[in-house]
Amino acid sequence: LALTLFSVCCCLLFEWLIQRYMLRGKLTINNLSAAVTGVLLAFNLPVNIPLWMVAIGALVAIGVAKMTFGGLGKNIFNPALVGRVFMLIAFPVAMTTFPEAADAISGATPLTMAKEALKNGVPVAEVMQSVSVKDMFIGIESGSIGEISALALLIGGLYLLWRRVITWHIPVAVLGTMAIFSLITWLIAPEAYMSPLFHLMGGGAMLGAWFMATDYVTSPMTPKGAIIFGVGVGVITMLVRLWGAYPEGMSFAILIMNALVPLIDKYVLPKRFGATAKK
Repeated sequence: LALTLFSVCCCLLFEWLIQRYMLRGKLTINNLSAAVTGVLLAFNLPVNIPLWMVAIGALVAIGVAKMTFGGLGKNIFNPALVGRVFMLIAFPVAMTTFPEAADAISGATPLTMAKEALKNGVPVAEVMQSVSVKDMFIGIESGSIGEISALALLIGGLYLLWRRVITWHIPVAVLGTMAIFSLITWLIAPEAYMSPLFHLMGGGAMLGAWFMATDYVTSPMTPKGAIIFGVGVGVITMLVRLWGAYPEGMSFAILIMNALVPLIDKYVLPKRFGATAKK
């Protein structure tokens, strides 16, 4: 809670400072979009990360990813994820060191542990002796603040869906694509690839699908575009998880698809009545 509050305060402060002394425009911190960025950034961080690193991540998220493009509604990339990826590159050790839920000893996340074990030739059956999908679902495994309980994230996502804050298209497309992709690899080589449940419960699958990829500003405007966007996020995430250098690919996947949103919108937005194609 303290880390989340600190992240929110940093994001609000940096947005106010940039607007007040650099852009000299109308202050917009009252819309609380910076606070949302602060919460999402914190959810992507280990609970034991130094606060000064959080401040730098917040500065990158607000100053570079958001205000450089003109503020809310004009940014191309999800600010919280830009901050997270910057911190992952700048502070790799701090960003990948997590306290274990049971004894507070620093340990690896289930995704990291499984990827390292499989890379060294350890069979899936043996890996699963050290990893519990049930624990990942309930929330008693190591991970970032927003990764440790798939159940809590699922409840939160369904609440947003019920309140019509988000639509089903992106979450279903992301999670469905990940499930199908991992199911195919698991059926082909069950001794070398983890099950679909493991991939859906672990890492940033739930956080990314329900809370990060659904950002209004950086996602497509139509249902068809949202599904294409979600499928792309799911495919890229699984490619990174299975064969990439990092154990988790959700952040990279969303940012890559953020860059493709203008192209997606261009080809799926319906033409206005009476409009003609340019010759």
